[in-house]
Amino acid sequence: MAAPTQQLQPDTAGIQAAADLLAQGGLVAFPTETVYGLGADATQGKAVAAIYAAKNRPSFNPLIVHVADLETAQNYAVFNHTALQLASAFWPGPLSLVLPLKPGHGVSELVTAGLDTVAIRMPAHPLGHALLQEFAGPVAAPSANISGSVSPTTAAHVLEGLEGRINAVLMGEPCDVGIESTILLVAGDQVSLLRAGGVPAEIIEACIGHPLLYHQDPETPQSPGQLVSHYAPDALIRLNADIFSANEILLGFGPCDSSTLNLSAVGDLREAAANLFSYLRKMDRIASEQGGKSIAVSPIPDHGLGLAINDRLQRAAAPRT
Repeated sequence: MAAPTQQLQPDTAGIQAAADLLAQGGLVAFPTETVYGLGADATQGKAVAAIYAAKNRPSFNPLIVHVADLETAQNYAVFNHTALQLASAFWPGPLSLVLPLKPGHGVSELVTAGLDTVAIRMPAHPLGHALLQEFAGPVAAPSANISGSVSPTTAAHVLEGLEGRINAVLMGEPCDVGIESTILLVAGDQVSLLRAGGVPAEIIEACIGHPLLYHQDPETPQSPGQLVSHYAPDALIRLNADIFSANEILLGFGPCDSSTLNLSAVGDLREAAANLFSYLRKMDRIASEQGGKSIAVSPIPDHGLGLAINDRLQRAAAPRT
């Protein structure tokens, strides 16, 4: 895409322009409470294909459909009692549900990667929600970055990776949650965690009254975020680092005087989640400026939002493919 990426203001005119671009088959990045998404009309195959091209994303990796309300969601997915219970409890918010496709749904097969299910959610971000209301249809939207790299939590992050590759960015504030949505597969009364995210597993289990099942198959992902290597900066990453060497810089958590940056000096997992992707980008730049150092990361508690933070860090530290 040769033309410069438009920077649309977060006002009525900007929202209208973004919705018009989506209707015309364009690509528009927009803020959600989790990360910035790269949106296209989910019913237009050419538009969805353009997402994969802009991101260099493998086509076997399905996308999440974003909608403005439950009524719209029910045009594309079949909601049983459990799915409705989850949507009622957590929508709008950082939760995606993988559900059976509704007959006659009209969603491009590129969105679902040929599966008979669709991942769907209703974002809580006021600007993103306003765009979805104005568009009044399903918007396929993975994170607005080159596939496998660190997810964007500001409009500037989007432009760093996708300037000239997409039509526009709806310029909003930094994302509040800072990590992607939790993804659940609902099959009857069984609920499986496909990706940890912005809604902690413990809260979901309290809602449904029984433990979540766990399903991971990176060879045939049923949702985004299941690839083994993902969210990766250029620098190598070492996790659970109590000490670090001279050829490393430290991304800290909790009291840690020697860290280059600290996700949360007071050990607040919500603050750490909001800072994670932005700080990984900053650490990557610092590592490069200091002669190609590696990044060591302090231990993160593996509960609540820590489960999602550790999931992202483990994928960022995985061997590159």
